[in-house]
Amino acid sequence: MTIVVGYVNNPAGHAALDKGIEEAKKDDRDLVVVNASRSSDRRDSYRLGEGEIKSVQDYLSRSGVQAQVLTRGSEYDPAEQILDAAAEVGAQLIVLGTRKRTPVGKFLLGSTIQRVILEAVCPVLCVKASH
Repeated sequence: MTIVVGYVNNPAGHAALDKGIEEAKKDDRDLVVVNASRSSDRRDSYRLGEGEIKSVQDYLSRSGVQAQVLTRGSEYDPAEQILDAAAEVGAQLIVLGTRKRTPVGKFLLGSTIQRVILEAVCPVLCVKASH
């Protein structure tokens, strides 16, 4: 049984990763962490570099869960990257981090979370970063 975490390097992403680890430990599930962003995204800094991937892998290793980190091609929509990974591994749960956005921000940028919630074939758990 596998859990997929949509991860970007920000507080919401860290909250999703921590919750994914917590859920994986409950039922001894594997974890697949998808670093999903697009190259044209103004937030391209969310794309993990090699050192950051190693840092996330070390964090996962210390957590004691079986996990892998996937960095998909940035030409794909982030929601598509997460949904594809979930389908490939037969995920039982997808965990995503949320952040507060203005209504205009949601309208202009679309919503990765909304698309994943609507199109996922398994439950989606959304968590927010604690401040």
